[in-house]
Amino acid sequence: MLWVAASAVTLGFLVALEIAARGYGVPGPITDQAREVVFAPKSGTVLYASMALMLVVLTWRQRFIALGAAVGIDLVFWLVRWAVGAEMMYGNGALLVTLGCAVIALTRRTGRERTLLLQGVGLALLLVTGRKTGYTWLLITSKTRPTVLDQYVATADQALGNPSWVAGRIVEATGVVGFRVLEFVYIQLAVMAVIVALYQLRHVAAERRFPRHHLVRTFLAIGLLGPGIYMVFPVVGPIFAYGADGGQWALAELWPNTPPPVTTPQPMLFDEFTPRNCMPSLHTAWATAIFIHSRRAPRALRWAGTFWLIATLGATLGFGYHYGADIVAGVVFTLTIDAALRTLDHGGDRKGVRFVAYGTAVFLALLLSYRFLPMEMAALPWVYGPLVVLSMVSVIYGYVRLTQRWDRRAESVTLPQQRREPQPELV
Repeated sequence: MLWVAASAVTLGFLVALEIAARGYGVPGPITDQAREVVFAPKSGTVLYASMALMLVVLTWRQRFIALGAAVGIDLVFWLVRWAVGAEMMYGNGALLVTLGCAVIALTRRTGRERTLLLQGVGLALLLVTGRKTGYTWLLITSKTRPTVLDQYVATADQALGNPSWVAGRIVEATGVVGFRVLEFVYIQLAVMAVIVALYQLRHVAAERRFPRHHLVRTFLAIGLLGPGIYMVFPVVGPIFAYGADGGQWALAELWPNTPPPVTTPQPMLFDEFTPRNCMPSLHTAWATAIFIHSRRAPRALRWAGTFWLIATLGATLGFGYHYGADIVAGVVFTLTIDAALRTLDHGGDRKGVRFVAYGTAVFLALLLSYRFLPMEMAALPWVYGPLVVLSMVSVIYGYVRLTQRWDRRAESVTLPQQRREPQPELV
């Protein structure tokens, strides 16, 4: 019943977004995704990464069959597109195989095996659909929020030393190589998330069940809740509000060489197509989630998670997409959400509930400070700067203590060995 209810709510949300997008004269997430069954996808890498999430429920033989079918279908599509001169892109095969597994689950599976395969397909489609939903939601933010609050955040950011301006100059100094590395990390964030998730879900096929908590849950929760805050606190980012990318709507071309002046902030009009997607920084939130979920992985994956977090911070700030204040809010946002999900798994643990309440209070306090105390923060940077950082550190410390307590409790409980059940073949 829970899965049915969640599916109904998700479908209703997608239909509402489709209607809203059509009202602005563009296709919505449902149309955009359906189009990729035949036409060239926007990102074949994401489609294959999504299919990889589904493969965790299959045996190795089934995985090779599914992967071979996906590649074969893509080769056929590639030849047809090459022959007719259409846009070239891969990924249709991965999407069709994922949809085919959903059909097999409904027609050839029963009971627990059907549920498990549908859960795998659901994870894959959620990642793909979440990306499409994000595009539509960003469009809505630009159309429904004509004014932005960048002046408030930029003024408050004086207390942190204008980190976006500093990082922007560092990225410029690294040249093309540094730019390309950070760009790759920034764009392929979802792929790194899938790699960490695959490690966490590596025993699903053998145990015939998903672990209680994994990265995909946190990743999707961040993507679901974050865009709602964009509507409350619309911000476009330094490179648009204070840089060349803002065009005639920018206050001046100050980023990254000249810090913004400290003047009384006010809402400012902006164009109708730049997303208001800065507060909080969801790229930072997702990179933080990857980092914390890679801590129990092998050393190579731990180092990769650390690198992805540091490089993502460098990209979000160095490309002028975010202010330092967005980064702090993004870290607090992630740890609160992840702790909330784990608290539910632990039956509403009292200490977990208290920490979630504390994290939520800190997050709201940050937003209110950026909005109503920016001048005070800029005037007393040696007071408010450490306070902002310490508020984030306090949430990090609380999260570490809470999760360590849960981990110790889990290690003290001896679970019976899972019985391996026979697994039906796809074909």
